[in-house]
Amino acid sequence: MTARLFCTRNSLLGAMLCGMLFGATAPSLAAGCEFDIQGEGVVSAVVDARTLRLEDGREVRLAGVEIVAGEPKDRKSVFTALIGRHMILRGERDDPDRYGRQSVFLYYPEPSAGSAQHDLLARGEAIASADIVDKACATELAAAEAAARQTRRGTWANSSVVKNVQNPGDILTRVGQFAVVEGKVVSVRHAGGTVYVNFGRRWTRDFAATISRRMVPYLEAAGIAPSSLENRRVRIRGWVERRGGPRINVLRVGQIELIGD
Repeated sequence: MTARLFCTRNSLLGAMLCGMLFGATAPSLAAGCEFDIQGEGVVSAVVDARTLRLEDGREVRLAGVEIVAGEPKDRKSVFTALIGRHMILRGERDDPDRYGRQSVFLYYPEPSAGSAQHDLLARGEAIASADIVDKACATELAAAEAAARQTRRGTWANSSVVKNVQNPGDILTRVGQFAVVEGKVVSVRHAGGTVYVNFGRRWTRDFAATISRRMVPYLEAAGIAPSSLENRRVRIRGWVERRGGPRINVLRVGQIELIGD
């Protein structure tokens, strides 16, 4: 079964067996992220867990992934193998963020070598961030992550990477950080312009995902109707906030996965 067929049948975060080392020359499965070339450069330093500095002084942000293992100060180490490497910059857009950083996919120059993001996901050293709009690219990244998760590579060998909704205190340790949370939905409620997907009965303590009503049509078009989530097992990813109990605000379709569907 091909990766695209599997992902189509099993939600965006489908599974496929894949993986390679940094700089490997085996064919990559991340062809869906081969956007227009925005430039090239040699990596000279790691700024933070998603930002690299090139020899010419430019700073680039790795699109499509988040590093979640370990303490924030230790997460830069996964990029050390890229220092000194000449990389091709590809991206959906060529405009920088307010800090002057460009969001890109870093591709090795060797033919069919693929991207650093794909390698990180396949090795279990990163998780998909769900912020990629392009469906083909998002599907490929999700498949690489799912393969690492199924085979418990890297980050996924640690059972604490995915937070359990039954332990809201543990989820709160990730406030201000990216996290993956999963469990059974207890109820779905509407209040004003917000849909609350509740994983417990006490809003002051338990985890919930919040969804703007404007986001609902996009979720329904992807086969994820919030009103149908009650009593289903769901995986939510995003930035953790504390509003009573722990919360994740769902801004993109890829942040919600139906487990077992």
